[in-house]
Amino acid sequence: MVVDDDPVIRERIVLLLGSVDIEAVAFASGRAMLQAALPDRPGCFILDVRMPGLSGLDLQQILIANDVGRPVVFLTGHADIAMGVQAMKLGAVDFLTKPCRDQTLLDAVALATGHDRRRRAADKVARRQADLVATLTPRERQVLQAVAIGRLNKQIAHELGISEITVKLHRGNVMRKLSASSVGDLVRLWEWLPRQVREASLATA
Repeated sequence: MVVDDDPVIRERIVLLLGSVDIEAVAFASGRAMLQAALPDRPGCFILDVRMPGLSGLDLQQILIANDVGRPVVFLTGHADIAMGVQAMKLGAVDFLTKPCRDQTLLDAVALATGHDRRRRAADKVARRQADLVATLTPRERQVLQAVAIGRLNKQIAHELGISEITVKLHRGNVMRKLSASSVGDLVRLWEWLPRQVREASLATA
């Protein structure tokens, strides 16, 4: 997604990306982009900084606030160090100044798109694991959390006020339901879960 108020720049970027088989959608303003239905595929945002209405930095903050995970590449003719630092602190993949070499922009887009592919893959795994955790009983979720932070069966039994044998039964059920073959699998699964899912899981336990 390209957002730049200069139609010549927009067209040039779209044609450049198209030359390497990257489909691009261009917008004249951040507001227009926010109102559009964006394609659901790996990619990135290429944003100008200074535009009428929302600036590129404003738009970046809105995307972050709305949990839009696509990476951002800035391409601007009006840059200063403070802008670049702010953009990078907020997670921009690159901050390029106009004019820049075509290959420099293509490299930045390739890097950002790679980040987005990995993010999407990680999100898919996290959603699948969250669905599995949702099949656990409240007590099983308590046992999962305790195992994931390194508690022994004896410690878990003491903390939950149940027998060690009961802990082992719950632990076995957890491993079966989550298709885990080791404690390491449980630890990794717990860590991959989104923070809000872990918190919600414990709140209902």
